Amino acid sequence: MTIPAICFGEILWDVLPDGAQPGGAPLNVAYHLNKLGLPASIYSKIGDDYNGEKLSDLLDQWGIDRTLLQRDQTYHTSEVIATVGTNNEVSYEIVFPVAWDFISYQNETFNALNGNSYFVYGSLAARNNVTRATLFKYLESDAIKVFDINLRPPFFNKSLLEELLSYADIVKLNESELHMAQILFGGTQENEAEQVKFIQEKFNIKEVIITKGEFGASYYKGRASFNAWGSEVKVNDTIGSGDSFLAAFIANHQLGVDPKILIRNAVGMGAFIATKKGGCPDYQIAEYKSFVAQIF
Repeated sequence: MTIPAICFGEILWDVLPDGAQPGGAPLNVAYHLNKLGLPASIYSKIGDDYNGEKLSDLLDQWGIDRTLLQRDQTYHTSEVIATVGTNNEVSYEIVFPVAWDFISYQNETFNALNGNSYFVYGSLAARNNVTRATLFKYLESDAIKVFDINLRPPFFNKSLLEELLSYADIVKLNESELHMAQILFGGTQENEAEQVKFIQEKFNIKEVIITKGEFGASYYKGRASFNAWGSEVKVNDTIGSGDSFLAAFIANHQLGVDPKILIRNAVGMGAFIATKKGGCPDYQIAEYKSFVAQIF
């Protein structure tokens, strides 16, 4: 049996000034993929505690497959202290170690991945040697490997980032991460297109996405590029908007949607979720489609 999509890594509670919300990029992406009709499993680990039970119950309520959600008897379910600053930017204090630092490998899951599966991963999940070893085993699979860099200092270094990039088929970066990659790997290119070309050639990556917040995003597929401008919206918060963008990208990519429409739909989803509260808000697909139609 083929697994359509796996979102690998952290699952947690974002502890905000007005209360805790479920989060972690893999959970957010899985949530929106399922909303968009692409069944996605969350591959992570929770503690054998109340916070873990609440997350498990939420996955059931949302209809997200939790077959690959493991439980740890030693380490607690992850919590992240999130602070919302100026311009709705969010900073995070990420506790270490926690349950998802100890995700174990399952051979039967590896065998269920093929060239039509999507395996979504980030750099944060590789911060501890146990989960990092599990991740690298899955990166040997035939799945389409989608790397959302999502740099969280101090949990990355040049050699780790280089390894993670070397396996990727699709990479998503924001503008500051693209600039950081140039510094780390010796790129001297000045404009975005040349910077992306440097990354593509150095790591043999055919598809690169650059997100630009309110200014939209660009999608580089081989030597072709496709752009979608952002639209001014009333922002509630930006938590999870980048993850919803990636989910929409993958869902459209899986359907073979024209790249110009694909990047537009992804930008629209990111903007749509920014108008709502939290990374996994309740919404109907018709509501999202209506929103996209209005801003483009």
